[in-house]
Amino acid sequence: MLLKRSSVLGASMVALALITTACGSTGGPASSSSSPKGTITIASFNFSESIILAHIYGGALKNKGYTVNYKDKLGNREIVEPALLSGQIDLYAGYAATDLTFAEGKLGVTADASSDAAHNVERLNAVLNPKGVKALDPSPAVDQNAFAVTKAEADSNHLVKLSDVSSVASGWTLGGPPECPQRPFCQPGLEQTYGLHFKGFKALDAGGPLTYAAFKSSAINIGLVFSSDGGISANNLVVLQDDKHLQQADNIVPLIRSAVDNSEVTSVLNSVDAKLNTIDLTNMNKSADVDKNDPTDIANTWVTSHGF
Repeated sequence: MLLKRSSVLGASMVALALITTACGSTGGPASSSSSPKGTITIASFNFSESIILAHIYGGALKNKGYTVNYKDKLGNREIVEPALLSGQIDLYAGYAATDLTFAEGKLGVTADASSDAAHNVERLNAVLNPKGVKALDPSPAVDQNAFAVTKAEADSNHLVKLSDVSSVASGWTLGGPPECPQRPFCQPGLEQTYGLHFKGFKALDAGGPLTYAAFKSSAINIGLVFSSDGGISANNLVVLQDDKHLQQADNIVPLIRSAVDNSEVTSVLNSVDAKLNTIDLTNMNKSADVDKNDPTDIANTWVTSHGF
C-alpha cells in the first residue's frame, strides 16, 4: 500500500509532533464554555484536507448546540489514533482502508482492506468497537491512490478508465514514487490487474510537485496522484476510473469515541458524510493548497452552503 498523506510524517518527527500537541491546538484556544449537549474535541492530521474535514464536522455539530474544540495539525496517524483511543480527542475524519490497515497492523492481523468501503468500515468497527470507538457511515468522498493523465491526452486517446490505457501503454512512461515498481497498488497492480506494460518508469514523488512538473514537461504520460488533490484540476489533469477496482476504498469516515456519541451526533455526521463528494473535496483542496485560502473558512462555507 502506498503511504497516504496522513501517514507520511516520519518516525523522527513524532517527538516534535508530541511537543506541538503539548503546546496546544493550532486551531485556536479551547472554549471555556460548555454546552448542555456536551463538548466534542476534534483533531486533524497535518494537511489541509484533514483540517477542512475536521471543521466541517465541527461546524455542523456546533450549529446543533455542541461545544466544539479543535486540535488542528495534531500529527500523523501514529499520534492521532492513540489520542482517540485514550480519550484525549473525541473525533477525527479517517480513511476507511488506511485506518483499517493501521488498526489491524497494531494487532498483528493480516490486513484485509478491500475496494468495498462498506466492508472496510464493518471490519474497522470489529476492531475499534471493543476499544470504545465507532466508525460511522463512509462518505462518497474518497482520497486514495489514483492514476491521472492530462486532459489533452485523455481527449486525444478517448481515455475515461484505466482499461482504456491498454491501447497506448506500450509507448507511455509511468510516473510515481520510487517505491511504485514494488508496490502492489502501483506498477505491479497496473500490470497484473489491467495488463498495462509501459515503455518506462520515472521515479518522482507521491502525487506531489515533481509529478505535476513531469506532466507539464511531458516527461510522463500517466502518473500516480491522490484522487482528491487540488493539483489535479489546477494542472488540468483527468483521473481515470479504476474500473477493475485495483485500489482499496479509502472513503472518508468519521471515527468517534462511543462516550461522546449519541443518536443526534451520529445523524449529523452521517448527514454531512452523505453530502460530501470527491469533486467538492478536490475543489476545497485546490482552494486551500493552490489558492492559499484558509481551510477553516473553506469548511465554514461548505457547512453554510449545504444547510448545516
